[in-house]
Amino acid sequence: MEIKGKFAVITGGSGGIGLETAKLFFKEGAAGVAIVDYSKEGLQEAKESLMGNNALFIEADVSKAEEVKKFIDESMKAFGRIDVLFLNAGVEGVVKPMIEYPEEKFDQVIGVNVKGVWLGMKYGFPALKQGGGGSVIITSSVAGLRGTAQVSAYVASKHATIGLMRTGALEGAPDNIRVNSIHPSPVDNRMMRSLEDGFAPGAGEAVKEGFTKMIPLGRYADNDDIAQMALFLASDRSKFITGATMVVDGGFTA
Repeated sequence: MEIKGKFAVITGGSGGIGLETAKLFFKEGAAGVAIVDYSKEGLQEAKESLMGNNALFIEADVSKAEEVKKFIDESMKAFGRIDVLFLNAGVEGVVKPMIEYPEEKFDQVIGVNVKGVWLGMKYGFPALKQGGGGSVIITSSVAGLRGTAQVSAYVASKHATIGLMRTGALEGAPDNIRVNSIHPSPVDNRMMRSLEDGFAPGAGEAVKEGFTKMIPLGRYADNDDIAQMALFLASDRSKFITGATMVVDGGFTA
């Protein structure tokens, strides 16, 4: 029971990684988990999937300050404290060269992936402090550690989360708030299907095969691979780890 009695908030909570992490958190003893997502349909599916657990479901856009404040406040009202804040919400944008990249898409990616993380810590830190500290976990990507052509907004956003994570780790430390980021290789879920098709419309399987060949362990990550790292960072086993970039990539960046 790695996180027995802890209360967690997960943004992007109805997506592949978010929902898998919520299930794992409950399995490992979480007392309550708030599932935050922009998608009404996704929240309904998550509600059905997590039936019987102490889960809270909140519709919110993480790029808007008033909505971030709302889900933090609602979680505190329901649970009394927050021990784990998993800032997992993210969007991939589109696949296009920089000179063709739509400005509105760039703004959307930065708004969700960067501003959403910043707002999460801005409003989440005081809640974590009230409970004596806790763990903030940020979903970044191997795209935050290297460049990839044609996904400039996504790559820029994932590099930016590292800066926010490191700053958060320094600012949170006096209040026993740890902040770390997870950097997955391609994960076998909806986002990668979108990117694969973006790189080669109608030939996504060939793109997947190419990416797979670049991973020494010979496969994409699955949602559970990332959830297991989130569990470790949420648990007391990582109590002396903060400011770290935790790579879960099957050797992709080796």
